[in-house]
Amino acid sequence: MREEVLQIWPEIEWIQDGALREKVTDAWVYAIENSVLSAEDLEKIPFSLLIKDCQVSFMNHKRTCVQLAVDIAKRMQENFGDEIEIDMDTLIAGAILIDVGKLLEYEIVDGKLTTSSAGKIVRHPFSGVAIADRFGLPPEVQHIIATHSREGDLGQRTVESIIVHHADFVSFEPFRE
Repeated sequence: MREEVLQIWPEIEWIQDGALREKVTDAWVYAIENSVLSAEDLEKIPFSLLIKDCQVSFMNHKRTCVQLAVDIAKRMQENFGDEIEIDMDTLIAGAILIDVGKLLEYEIVDGKLTTSSAGKIVRHPFSGVAIADRFGLPPEVQHIIATHSREGDLGQRTVESIIVHHADFVSFEPFRE
């Protein structure tokens, strides 16, 4: 399963800290092993069940979000220099993990992918933080997972979380009806 995770997530290799890279990989292995979906399914299923006839795959959306977050962070570092501190490993790990909890939200009913009753009341930011905590991911990464979606709108976001939040919505909102 590790090889399959690394195949769908080449961006994991962007994480410089080896221990953090392993924890991110372990979290994805766990999520897939505890999901009704396989790693291969993630390349095919729509990235959102909320968008009718969505043709963009889960992994296409996820990789785009990670890549956008990194591009934004690099541009900010280039333009703002010492005025801003961005922990790239934290940003990348968080961006890769923001939707790891979604894998626990799904069920298959009559051959159709749907959100389970548990997934409707315990959304992926919460289950994602639980997975991240299980594997000892740092609070800064858990914060990005917890605050990437609307659940984070009432709290203070770190700079890494702000970037990931916007990268996620930039790659989501254009597809909404």
